[in-house]
Amino acid sequence: WRPARGTRNPFRTMAMHMYALTLQKSTAITKAIYGNFSAPKAHEIVVARGKILELLRPDETGKMQSILCWETFGIIREIVAFRLVSGKRDYLVVGSDSGRINVLQYDPTKNKFLKIHEETFGKSGCRRIVPGQYLCADPTGRAIMVGAVEKQKLVYILNRDASNKMTISSPLEAHKSNTIIHSMCGVDVAFENPTFAVIECDYSEVEYDEKKKLLPPPKYLTYYELDLGLNHVIRKWSVQTDPTAHLLISVPGGEEGPGGVLICCENYIIYKNVDHDDIKTPMPRRMGTPPKKGVMIVATATHKQKNLFFFLVQTEYGDIFKIGLTTAEDDEEVTDVHIKYFDTIPTAVSICILRSGFLFAASEYGDHYFFQIQGIGINDPTTETSTKHLGEPWLYFKPRRIKNLSLVEEMESHCPIMDAKVADLAKEETPQIYTLCGKGHRSSLRVLRHGLAVTEMAASELPGSPLQVWTVKKNASEPYCTYIVVSFDNGTVVLSIGENVSEVRNTGILDTRTLSLSLLGEDSLLQIHAEGFRHIRPGNRLFNWKAPGKRRITQCAVNDRQVVIALTGGELVFFELDKMNQLMDVYRKDMGNDVASLAIAPVDEGQRRALFMAVGCFDQTVRVLSLDPQNALTQLTVLAVGAIPTSVLLCRMSADEGKETKGRLYLFSGLKNGVLIRSAVDESNGSLGDDRKRFLGPQEVRLRTVTIYDRPAVMALSRRSWLCYTYQGRFHVTPLSYEPLTDVSPFSSEQCPEGIVGITGGSLRIVTLDKLGDLFNTTTLQLSYTPRKMAVHPVTNHIIVIESDNQTYPLIEKKEMEKELENLDAEDEKETSAPKRRRLENGKYSDKKEAMDEEEEEDDDEERPKIFLGDLVRAPPGKWASCIRIVDPVTLQTVFSMELKDNEAAFSLAVVQFEKSENHWYLCVGTVKDLVMAPRSLTEGNLHVYKFENKNTKLSFVHKTKVHDVPLAMTQFDRKLLVGVGRFLRIYALGRKKLLRKCENKNFPTTISSLDVKGNRIYVGDLCESFHLVRYKPSTKQFYIFADTTSPFYLTSRCLLDYNTLAGGDKFGNLLVTRLPTTVTEEKEEDPIGLQGKFGMGRLNSAANKLKPVINYYVGEAMTCLQKTSLVPAGPEVLFYTTVMGGLGIFVPFQSREDIEFFSHLEMHLRQENPPLCGRDHLSFRSYYTPVKECIDGDLCEQFSALDYKKQRNISEELMCTPQEVIKKLEEIRNRVL
Repeated sequence: WRPARGTRNPFRTMAMHMYALTLQKSTAITKAIYGNFSAPKAHEIVVARGKILELLRPDETGKMQSILCWETFGIIREIVAFRLVSGKRDYLVVGSDSGRINVLQYDPTKNKFLKIHEETFGKSGCRRIVPGQYLCADPTGRAIMVGAVEKQKLVYILNRDASNKMTISSPLEAHKSNTIIHSMCGVDVAFENPTFAVIECDYSEVEYDEKKKLLPPPKYLTYYELDLGLNHVIRKWSVQTDPTAHLLISVPGGEEGPGGVLICCENYIIYKNVDHDDIKTPMPRRMGTPPKKGVMIVATATHKQKNLFFFLVQTEYGDIFKIGLTTAEDDEEVTDVHIKYFDTIPTAVSICILRSGFLFAASEYGDHYFFQIQGIGINDPTTETSTKHLGEPWLYFKPRRIKNLSLVEEMESHCPIMDAKVADLAKEETPQIYTLCGKGHRSSLRVLRHGLAVTEMAASELPGSPLQVWTVKKNASEPYCTYIVVSFDNGTVVLSIGENVSEVRNTGILDTRTLSLSLLGEDSLLQIHAEGFRHIRPGNRLFNWKAPGKRRITQCAVNDRQVVIALTGGELVFFELDKMNQLMDVYRKDMGNDVASLAIAPVDEGQRRALFMAVGCFDQTVRVLSLDPQNALTQLTVLAVGAIPTSVLLCRMSADEGKETKGRLYLFSGLKNGVLIRSAVDESNGSLGDDRKRFLGPQEVRLRTVTIYDRPAVMALSRRSWLCYTYQGRFHVTPLSYEPLTDVSPFSSEQCPEGIVGITGGSLRIVTLDKLGDLFNTTTLQLSYTPRKMAVHPVTNHIIVIESDNQTYPLIEKKEMEKELENLDAEDEKETSAPKRRRLENGKYSDKKEAMDEEEEEDDDEERPKIFLGDLVRAPPGKWASCIRIVDPVTLQTVFSMELKDNEAAFSLAVVQFEKSENHWYLCVGTVKDLVMAPRSLTEGNLHVYKFENKNTKLSFVHKTKVHDVPLAMTQFDRKLLVGVGRFLRIYALGRKKLLRKCENKNFPTTISSLDVKGNRIYVGDLCESFHLVRYKPSTKQFYIFADTTSPFYLTSRCLLDYNTLAGGDKFGNLLVTRLPTTVTEEKEEDPIGLQGKFGMGRLNSAANKLKPVINYYVGEAMTCLQKTSLVPAGPEVLFYTTVMGGLGIFVPFQSREDIEFFSHLEMHLRQENPPLCGRDHLSFRSYYTPVKECIDGDLCEQFSALDYKKQRNISEELMCTPQEVIKKLEEIRNRVL
């Protein structure tokens, strides 16, 4: 197979250049902290998403809003919040791979993180002995400590200067050789010398037991004190602690508590302080936990208020415990530590308690959750332990549905994405993105569609076919809308808004087809119809104006105080409210031809009139007229648009987040050919400039004004509904994931403070828009186990998914064990005497009866969410559960599901049509039996063959074939099955009882992880050694490796770009595009004498020909999927990728030398004028492992619009253009592909 000559393919040009662009930021969260960053009483959360900092803030309804999202171009290792003494706002300290410590402050006026201080202390990169992995702050905000994984610790003193600006000192060393740091925290000592606690593992002296087996080195709790007088750090106190200690929690001190720290160990919590006895308390254990399994704490949060503090800690299973301290009368000595079961939620990397009574949980994988705290467990009769239970049998508890927490919002997270495909399987014209996400019982198949998510609040059928809809208030001072007015071809219906929407009469509104209805002035309504208009003033005082003669009104436009109408023949009549609140006929103008559309600018606050209006004419022009009384209706400028402007709109929009900014006036023109044009209006002379065009669809565009988050936005109605809005400093044009709307109007009521009312077909809809800034909305299907791979049936478009989980019982066994567990609990509850306890061993109950604490409250087991509780019984390592699932992509429902037996796990699949069976399709699945990951062992591998039946919706087992290793890759090749089994490449044909081996090659380095085929050429991806190009000769039935790469590359994803070009992603986050040189001709590839394949190997057992790297680029996250595809119908092809942290992105090939030079220079200037926030050098970041080559960073280029205007102008002057032209170029390249 070869491409036809003369076809233009950007992937085939030798001088390939790409433009890297992120479509969806990483949804995984690595760290979350709570603080007051924008205002003294603002409850906010800063999250780190790998290399992204994001500021989140809950609104009045409890929904989490993204305030700022900023790419730092560096790996964020740790973040911590601190507040200076007597300060009112929090600062943010970031530890990254830049080798620098950064102190940031959020500026709400600019909506940016400002860099306050940047101090260099070491080399860049995530190194073992370079600080940045651990950060902690003194509770009073006087100092911070930054630590490395090993040896190095630095302390910085924070203070204020005379001008009240924060200052930072030179670093003070607190190093200790031969120590590994596990955790650190600031100790609350009030205003004494700042003290930091560190868990250190000292490996300086190695010890062995009697069998000469290496003993684990001891761990120490060490206090480091910063002497502010001597400006020196000393080791104040060090004591050996539990060998399983892994986390520290600071206890409030001074007047608020006893001080000291809590040490989290496996199964225990220990309170320690200087000159204080250790207080050790065992943790309650979840039913089903193996007796020898140590339970670790993974996340903690501290709640502190006047005369009260407590801690919430979460285990690796997701169970949350509340920890409280009992103190003596003087509050200086701790007498007991109480640990009480609180609730169970998915395992989190960070949990934050907000002072407003909410809890935020950043999940380790899957969606994140925002809860409201309903209670703190004071009267909750659950399992509780204290120091007196030390040495006694474990106290077990049974997980329950959440009681002390109430779910407020679920934040989507696709982490981890295991596999993805882009295709229009649902036949919606626009391709969908199908992703396999999650892990274990929280796994899912998610369908991402381009568009904003829409929540439907209400729907009501209307009589007839409505044409237009409006919402109006009786008075401008009212907070909510009063009426919904719907216009039909032969009348108008008025609906009253209240608890129920009902039709009302006697409103003064005429029952005829309405062209416009709006609030005029403070308290009057204006209805415009074809024969005139009616002005309805308070007290039902009516004023009717009729069109002169037999002329009719064709178009109209209204703002708060002005009205303009167009009569047949093209005459414009302009009205304005006078001081008596009456409409006066002020000006007239004859346009000479019929008017296609009209628009009038909104009246600015504090003004009496707008100064501009726009007229769309049938001569394919849009004209801007002046409304200034000195030159009323004078034409100021003309814009040729190339089609009839069916709708025009003047709207004032601002890219700044602050409501106090006035914004800029824009002219939107919707054309008959489906194109939307946005032009900026110069308010000094009415001229137009900075035109932006966007094709929305084949139908004409109609424009309406709506309100989103108290800011004006424009809805463009075409084949799809598009929203034009500003968000975080950028202008967005995004479709709605909803059926097409005929007309819309802004809506507000007590039940829905901010929404949109629209009509579609014969129904009225009230909807709300959430998650502004997102390009995609998601539909989800829950899966049983961790998804591995998926394939698409070529006939039915059904999705076949294979799922497998380690340390998991199959669903049938799991249900039986949980049922047995519930029956045993029911028996225990019937006992009136002391409850009898049995210990769980290896997932089953033994006959031993031991004393345990019993919960008196009945759990509602049927209603508890399984997704929160997880598996009640966990299997031992080597126990697998796996299934095959067929999903209908249209309904997203499971059509067929089949569990695998005999402890087999599926790892690869392929849909194949074998020779001699051309009328049937087969599913081949590669499985492994009794696989143990470490140390690696397995019983056997198998190749299962299933036949599609019942119109390709069911599977019937045909046979299976044993293999010696794990089959990780398979695909169809020449009507046969091509399989990679370990490091062996094989071809199988379909036999009656098993697959028949036809050919084999054993010369691959490690493990074959991917296979692609074109003609007789096979592209083999090795797990550790990049790509190998193989030729199959049917005559001799042999494989020849004729090309490979020069350096190792740990493949996680790959994509075939053309016959000679491959793209791959590795586990470190690098993209490699490599190409076979043109010197490798057909003759060399064929090798007719057969010597090269057998004996003519290159040096060091490699192939004679080498693939040459074309593009190198560091993405920053491991890519799990690469696919060459088009994201819009008839759009250009791009290289689409997904990352393990839930991110989506594309690489766009440049098609002209001018674009390459322009964006290369723009990137170069931005590296100088806009250095990364955390101090990492941008060029070195994108060259983390290999120097970046032939790829432009689009994420850096798009930060141009967030720069100050002075910097924008300096950069654009170097590029010999204007800032608007640069932003236009950036928007065009994004709009071209999406």
